[in-house]
Amino acid sequence: MIEDTSVQTLQQLERSRLLQGLSPADLSAVARSARSRAVERGGFFFQQGEGAVAVYVLTFGQVRLAQTTPEGHKTLLRFLGPAEMLGAIAVLGEDVYPATAEAVVDCRALAWDAETMTRLMERYPRLALNALYLLATQIRELQERYQAVTSERVERRVARALVRLADHAGQKVEGGVLINLPLSRQDLAEMTGTTLFTVSRILSRWEHDGLVESGRERILVRRPHGLVAIAEDLAPPAPPEGPAP
Repeated sequence: MIEDTSVQTLQQLERSRLLQGLSPADLSAVARSARSRAVERGGFFFQQGEGAVAVYVLTFGQVRLAQTTPEGHKTLLRFLGPAEMLGAIAVLGEDVYPATAEAVVDCRALAWDAETMTRLMERYPRLALNALYLLATQIRELQERYQAVTSERVERRVARALVRLADHAGQKVEGGVLINLPLSRQDLAEMTGTTLFTVSRILSRWEHDGLVESGRERILVRRPHGLVAIAEDLAPPAPPEGPAP
């Protein structure tokens, strides 16, 4: 158990949707019930099919959450950043994790074993309500993505994914908004239910149009409003009118 919780860690926990609504004293008590865990880039907090034994709140880094079908098809579900929860299924009586949580950079997290978190939820009902809210939100997101894959054109799905990632991990830099994740074109293909070839073709066209700039695991959104217009299926802005004859 943690005996000395840093100020930085507590600040991250205060931002966590799982822990919102707790008093400072209760938040500290919950944090002290956790153990710390560090996972290097490329390592795993857990893998699909492993026993679901712990719930985590990320305090530093980025995690890729992915799922593989029995046929071997991989789907990238989402990226998780500081203050976000992973592995909540452990407190719902499930035996195994349904997805894999991979560190895309060096990560740190607080971890509660299922028994400890269940006891904390009984003591602090706000924890249980927050966990239910988060799980319901994730289910809704998966339903929306499934609907998008079955009904939306691919270009719109890719634009939506980039807009979500820019909102989640965007960093304003000279020339646009940098998606501050090691994001590959294959990642985008897995997120949007399409192929690497299709994503590469779309990004190449958008680069030609000045919407984005992409490199190895790097995407800069140069015209965010133009990308939003594609994501929301809006008409592109009208070109400026020339001088009257």
